[in-house]
Amino acid sequence: MNPVVKVEGLRKTYGKTIAVDGISFEVQEGEIFGMVGPNGAGKTTTIECLEGLRKPESGKVNVLGVDPITQSHYIHLHTGMQLQQSNLPDRMKVWEALDLYHSFYPKAVNWEELLVQLGLAEKRNTQFNKLSGGQKQRLFIALALLPNPQLVFLDELTTGLDPQARHAIWDLIQRVHTEGKTVLLTTHFMEEAERLCDRVAILDNGRIAALDTPEQLILKYGGGARLKFSVDCALSTEFATAVKQFAQIEVDGDTVIVRGGTNQSSLVSDVVLLLVRHEIRFSNLLSEQSSLEDVFLKLTGRQMKD
Repeated sequence: MNPVVKVEGLRKTYGKTIAVDGISFEVQEGEIFGMVGPNGAGKTTTIECLEGLRKPESGKVNVLGVDPITQSHYIHLHTGMQLQQSNLPDRMKVWEALDLYHSFYPKAVNWEELLVQLGLAEKRNTQFNKLSGGQKQRLFIALALLPNPQLVFLDELTTGLDPQARHAIWDLIQRVHTEGKTVLLTTHFMEEAERLCDRVAILDNGRIAALDTPEQLILKYGGGARLKFSVDCALSTEFATAVKQFAQIEVDGDTVIVRGGTNQSSLVSDVVLLLVRHEIRFSNLLSEQSSLEDVFLKLTGRQMKD
């Protein structure tokens, strides 16, 4: 695959605040690339530098083979942008917005077809201020797709949406991806990145803490599978010693947490077998697989928050 985005040593500050601190990465053609992290990690500043909306202090940025600052007109014609803060006039109707934005691009796609594809056909005559949050986001995706872009930027697309609307937007992004578009998105929802992205860069305090596929990040940093259960008596030394042969064990009152390995079912069977063998009564057994949120917590020492 060919890189459509190349970033080398990107740095951006606001006064004494370092928003982006010398990061480097590439986005390959045809992939969904995610930048994840908490609010203030530098995600939006980075994506705005790639869109040509902000000029970095130092570093090199190349998008679709050009400098987005000096070739901003080219970038606007060949990329689609959904900004973190977007709005339209309250009384503007859905079809009016699409028709207006359609006139901005010499090779725009048919906006009538976009209405149908994004499930907005029944809302074509609805004013912007009458749309739900999910419908507004679908409209912004439609506006981003109007120029038939090679690359689509999506910045915190599902923030503020309910779970049902968020999942609907995820389906739309996957549909866009199957049509051959390259997607670069930012999010602070770990489940979103884990489900959608081919590769993920974890940003923290303006730096990239790790970059890889979600699977490899979880394998490398997530701590493997996790088993949690309650016991009604103190664990024997023999049991703890046996568990430590293949996993880590943590005891907090009557709650026991066992972590280790990548095979969730194997961990469950091994631990339950030992519990039975040592005649330890247990309850509330819960088995979990590590996630990107576990990875973030390990790398940064902070829990992700919506």
